[in-house]
Amino acid sequence: MMGAVAKPTIGIIGTGAIGGFYGAMLARAGFDVHLLLRSEFHAVAERGLQVRSAQHGTLNIYPVQAYSSADDMPPCDWLLVGAKTTSNADLASTIVRAGAAHAKVLLLQNGLDVEDSLRESLPDSLHVLGGLCYICVHREAPGVITHQALGAVHVGYHSGPANDTKSRQAIVEEGAGLFRSAGIDSQAMANLHQARWQKLVWNIPYNGLSVLLCASTTPLMADPDSRELIKALMAEVVQGATACGHQIPVGYAEHLFTMTEKMPDYWPSMYHDHLHGRPLELDAIYARPLAAAKAAGCEMPRIEALFRSLAFIDRRPV
Repeated sequence: MMGAVAKPTIGIIGTGAIGGFYGAMLARAGFDVHLLLRSEFHAVAERGLQVRSAQHGTLNIYPVQAYSSADDMPPCDWLLVGAKTTSNADLASTIVRAGAAHAKVLLLQNGLDVEDSLRESLPDSLHVLGGLCYICVHREAPGVITHQALGAVHVGYHSGPANDTKSRQAIVEEGAGLFRSAGIDSQAMANLHQARWQKLVWNIPYNGLSVLLCASTTPLMADPDSRELIKALMAEVVQGATACGHQIPVGYAEHLFTMTEKMPDYWPSMYHDHLHGRPLELDAIYARPLAAAKAAGCEMPRIEALFRSLAFIDRRPV
């Protein structure tokens, strides 16, 4: 419970599947939520935001506080960034325009080191945090989001004016508390960099193979050859993480493999990007981990082959 303390103003930068789901859940919980949109602005401003959730039922958020420009938004205490990493070069100015003086910027993005390049372009007064979303969710239509399963958000501090462990922990707990207040499982991460490597154990095989093999999780898990390929890719991620000094928990890859077998059939986000002709998030999910592992003396040949194949696909017109 947040008691008598005033609820923070929350801005969602990139109101797609991820931003839209968490924005809708926070708005339903009574938070002051402001949505920044591009192509879907008119649809959401006119009809609101709808989330069709297997877990929470159908949520209709209307009216919504929607904006097509960050300049029109109020100063936000928290900014949840759901935009793809492919747009990170343009994000800094948007964050500065939408954020309050000492805003907390939480990147709900996949990949490695996504906070680093953005940090360089932001004022020192802003806190930068990373958020890992364990969720099966996709955008069905403008302003319409389908939530199939899961939903947890793990939050970790990256950088900013909070210099001591206690201050950083308090900010991370505040962020996790926002999600918990909205009925979403959320916990603090002590080591954000390691946690990003752990998330790659799932993202590297399933995102890439969904595009390369044009297959969702159920057929990928049903075929003996794709199962072996997934296991081999997962093992390489663990090797890369270990080489970079991050000890992945024993049995973690096996746990994710078993979890995916039990999930409803799911098309990962990279497949949706490919289907709609959007750039694939290859730098954050593949190029950076490959470079980090190589610098530590670890080759990941299967991941390299997958990355090169995806890069070819990404450059071809749909």
